[in-house]
Amino acid sequence: MTDFIESLDRGLRVPMTLSDIAKAADLPRATARRILFTLERAGFVATDGKLFRLMPRVLVLASSYLASNHVVSVLQPALDRWSGEAQEISSMAILDGNDVVFIARASPTRIFSAGIGIGYRLPAFCTSVGRVLLSRLPDDELAAALDKTDLAPLTPFTVTDKKLLQKAIIADRAQGYSLVDREAEPGFRSISVPIRRYDGGIVAAINMGAHVDRVSAAEMVERFLPRLREAAASVKSMLV
Repeated sequence: MTDFIESLDRGLRVPMTLSDIAKAADLPRATARRILFTLERAGFVATDGKLFRLMPRVLVLASSYLASNHVVSVLQPALDRWSGEAQEISSMAILDGNDVVFIARASPTRIFSAGIGIGYRLPAFCTSVGRVLLSRLPDDELAAALDKTDLAPLTPFTVTDKKLLQKAIIADRAQGYSLVDREAEPGFRSISVPIRRYDGGIVAAINMGAHVDRVSAAEMVERFLPRLREAAASVKSMLV
């Protein structure tokens, strides 16, 4: 079922024809047709007879997920508080394949944030939240995951060497946090820590980010890291 949904997701990212969707999703044309017409009847997609496109109703699925996600419900108020106190952006993300998906976010009123929002995806390998989440993998699984990842650079600073990436992620695991500098977005750096449930398993990652002209890497470690670690520790016993 998981593979099926991921395939369908690939086929519905933009308006596409039935044939294009079937090809992208690696499904027989007749199967894709039945699925699409079912989704159309449910109000999740629409078609003009040739192209299929997503409808706003799909946001109901996202809302239901966020409302039922215990990690979000526990951490969102805290993210709001810490973001306000630090006057910087704070986010939470989970791992989905080779990407991270942002499921909670807080921003102080002085900052206009038009970029990364709820549901936004970024490659895990070049983000601080992604490297924290990848660090939960044993070394052999981490190497295999990086082998399967398209390490296309997002900025001139993106590290794309697999050996260097694996070394960096293992180091992040040992120190308990990740700091990524301008690798995912030009002019932006962020620091992240893992969110662990009661048994120590990593279920999410939270970060604080800032423009490089405003906050240095050293300041992120000195000022933001203690806040993030305090946040992670405060919710550990509440997560199952």
